[in-house]
Amino acid sequence: MADTTLMSIPGQVDPVPVARDITPREDGRVDLIGLPKDRIRELFAEAGLDAKQAKLRAKQVFHWLYHRGVTDFAAMTDIAKTMRPWLAERFYIGRPDIVEAQHSTDGTRKWLLRTSDGHEFEMVFIPDADRGTLCVSSQVGCTLNCRFCHTGTMRLVRNLTPGEIVGQVLLARDALGEWPKGKMDFADEESETEYRADGRLLTNIVMMGMGEPLYNFDNVRDALKLVMDGEGLALSKRRITLSTSGVVPMMDKCGKEIGVNLAVSLHAVTKDVRDEIVPLNKKYGIEELLQACSDYHGASNARRITFEYVMLKDKNDSDEDAHELVRLIKQYKLPAKVNLIPFNPWPGAPYECSTPERVKRFSSIVFEHGISAPVRTPRGRDIDAACGQLKTTAEKKSRAQRDREAAEATEAAAS
Repeated sequence: MADTTLMSIPGQVDPVPVARDITPREDGRVDLIGLPKDRIRELFAEAGLDAKQAKLRAKQVFHWLYHRGVTDFAAMTDIAKTMRPWLAERFYIGRPDIVEAQHSTDGTRKWLLRTSDGHEFEMVFIPDADRGTLCVSSQVGCTLNCRFCHTGTMRLVRNLTPGEIVGQVLLARDALGEWPKGKMDFADEESETEYRADGRLLTNIVMMGMGEPLYNFDNVRDALKLVMDGEGLALSKRRITLSTSGVVPMMDKCGKEIGVNLAVSLHAVTKDVRDEIVPLNKKYGIEELLQACSDYHGASNARRITFEYVMLKDKNDSDEDAHELVRLIKQYKLPAKVNLIPFNPWPGAPYECSTPERVKRFSSIVFEHGISAPVRTPRGRDIDAACGQLKTTAEKKSRAQRDREAAEATEAAAS
């Protein structure tokens, strides 16, 4: 049973983040996942190690956590055998619990995950010929109430901790089996034949899962720094994209403190329509948002801002809308590309998807003015993993039903 109350906050009001940098545990042990090397060193010192030992052990443990992906202190072969039980008594190496894993017919994979305090959220892995993209959640639920988005119909429960955010990346690498293989011994030098990193399937990360990342800025920043750390997961900031619906005051901070690619959920080019489908527009209007995009640190023709634009029939898909989109991008001199997203329907949705012909026409108009506007191919629709569809499977299946399915799967595997 979840023991955290809902944060009942309307979309156009900034939610107050809950300050917690460490994922809580009932047994009192400290979960090290989500913590940087210096914080681990501090915790080791507080637990009784002298300064030199704390620094050395923190460096070793950090390597095992984020570069080798181990989940057991006993596997840390360069740490003395007598030290490993000491660590295990005081600390923990966590992962989000997997409630359910689904596979789409197109190869997309979706996981329903559970936090240690009983709340559920989702992540999605999308494989392509030349890349593998992990869609990561930043909150349990969402507060933005975007009318076209199924996730937006949920209430916000709480922010995810840095450990719960980076834990999604670790869990995906677990599932894909792409941690470095081979032996590592602290006393001996590593050789290429013994210790290697196989070709990565997970090449890109998008902060486009459940929640608004910029309403959980500190935790998202701290998690992504671990992902980008050269001694850890070592994923380039050029392969990470953060998507926002337009939390303007945090966008400059995001560019300067995180420095990843920016995607903006635009979805409309007039005040009335965007007010309707993205209520945050009532707080931060289109002009204010586009100016923040123009000022975004690091944006250039080589690192263009992506505008996400969901295609809604007779709502935002006219020729006039396409021309206005081009005008706005040129007015603010934005290095930009546009991702046109066919609307992914869900039960009770108030909109329909634009026709293929209308989407193609809209794309052609934008392309004719020198702005890239590809149409995104929907992925994972059959498991509700497509853009805008993330809303925890828990709301569709009872716990008893999931337990029955798990038991049936176990019986089938044993027979």
